Amino acid sequence: MPRTPSRTPNHGPHVLAVANQKGGVAKTTTVAALGAAFTEAGRRVLLVDLDAQACLTFSLGIDPEAVEVAVDDVLLGRASAPEAVLTTEDGMDLIPSTIELAGADAQLLARPAREFVLRSALEPIRDDYDIVLVDCSPSLGVLTLNALTAAGEVLIPLQCEMLSHRGVGQLLDTVADVRKILNPDLQVLGMLPTMFDGRTTHARAVLADLPERYGVPVLSPPIPKSVRFAEAPAVGRSILASARGSKGAAAYREVAAAVLAGWD
Repeated sequence: MPRTPSRTPNHGPHVLAVANQKGGVAKTTTVAALGAAFTEAGRRVLLVDLDAQACLTFSLGIDPEAVEVAVDDVLLGRASAPEAVLTTEDGMDLIPSTIELAGADAQLLARPAREFVLRSALEPIRDDYDIVLVDCSPSLGVLTLNALTAAGEVLIPLQCEMLSHRGVGQLLDTVADVRKILNPDLQVLGMLPTMFDGRTTHARAVLADLPERYGVPVLSPPIPKSVRFAEAPAVGRSILASARGSKGAAAYREVAAAVLAGWD
């Protein structure tokens, strides 16, 4: 059921957009796992599902077809952000998505200042959270531009395979354009290597090549390839709940701790 969080003034949350226009790079898994890890660390966390496929919503145990107020309602002014907030079993709050978001994308294109809609929509609840994680759609369209305009930083999950490099340069160019035109405070938190198999020479070579190729930080440790990640959405929880002792859960906890240390 929707709930309205209590308002506790602070200096505003860290807003982190998790983006990569290539699909299948563990973007949604990263949002769910980092959100759970930040929550375990005592932070107040909001997740925003900005993908019409609603994978984040589904993977956290919420049926998108049963959602009454979703992110598209918020973006198009049919509802306020507090009306859309749900609490997940992992303890994070979530603004869910549905397939209707695909239509909202087209409607936003005709609006003035369309890139600032998400930032404005989050204003009523920004003081309720320490961290906001935005799961971007696998594209560089108006929804992703909204996420980058609302965010202070962007995290780029990247599968440790050479073909996954395609498009990262374009995303970084987009980030640079957003910084110049829409959001001068936007920074690249770094790239997060995912689906890493340290037994293969290829994966190790890709990991070693990342810092020089793109000139942005590479978060550590890389997230290992594991069947546990595929199993987690089936129970509607993040891997930190579904396989607490797994190597994947441990890696995300370590990444989250490093991010928090940098912020603190």
